[in-house]
Amino acid sequence: MIMDSWKNHYDCTGIIEDMKGDQSWRIFRIISEFTEGFDRLSGLCDGISIFGSARLKPEHPYYQKAVEVAGLLAANDFAIISGGGPGIMEAANKGAHLQNRLSIGLNINLPMEQRPNMYQNVSLDFRYFFVRKVMFVRYSMGYVCMPGGFGTMDEFFEALTLMQTHKIYPLPLVLVGSDFWGGLVDWIKTTMVGYDTISPEDLDLIRITDDPQEVLEIMLAHREWKNKQRALHAGKDVAI
Repeated sequence: MIMDSWKNHYDCTGIIEDMKGDQSWRIFRIISEFTEGFDRLSGLCDGISIFGSARLKPEHPYYQKAVEVAGLLAANDFAIISGGGPGIMEAANKGAHLQNRLSIGLNINLPMEQRPNMYQNVSLDFRYFFVRKVMFVRYSMGYVCMPGGFGTMDEFFEALTLMQTHKIYPLPLVLVGSDFWGGLVDWIKTTMVGYDTISPEDLDLIRITDDPQEVLEIMLAHREWKNKQRALHAGKDVAI
């Protein structure tokens, strides 16, 4: 039943043929996506990635809050990065666009839901999720997660994992919407900590708020710290 549903949703022939394609050429496509991403985003500083559902409409309160959050950040010289699609992604780019600031969309080719929104002034298209995710991590100094689905959860938990395992420098991971995120955070605190699958201090990596101004203050404080680190390591080959 699941496979039948999957076949109804996708052009299976095209996908299966692509998976059977020449592996060497696929490697070149992957390299080309990395190369374009690094070239187009080279020199970008102080980017904030905003994640959230593609399904929330402009009249939804969280769409409107995402516009407000992005606008506040953009007005304070943060570049805004989104997944480039509709919903919360559109709201994030719109907030930056309204401030006439850098509004970046990292679009992914999907058979449903994803269409580039009109508020990007830098737009990249990706075929591979993992290449796109590298761009988010590489060029973001903070993550803001609005209510979203599996993709938002994926970005949230990947960032947590990379910080927990010291694969990236700490970055603010802010969850906006206590009514949406509260149950998950409570489960992490009680069940994951209770089962000793994570350490209690791992929770320090997460901030949850309903206040756009608090999001801004968190990011401003982190930028101040980051600028000190940049000055400290000036001239050294250290990724901050």
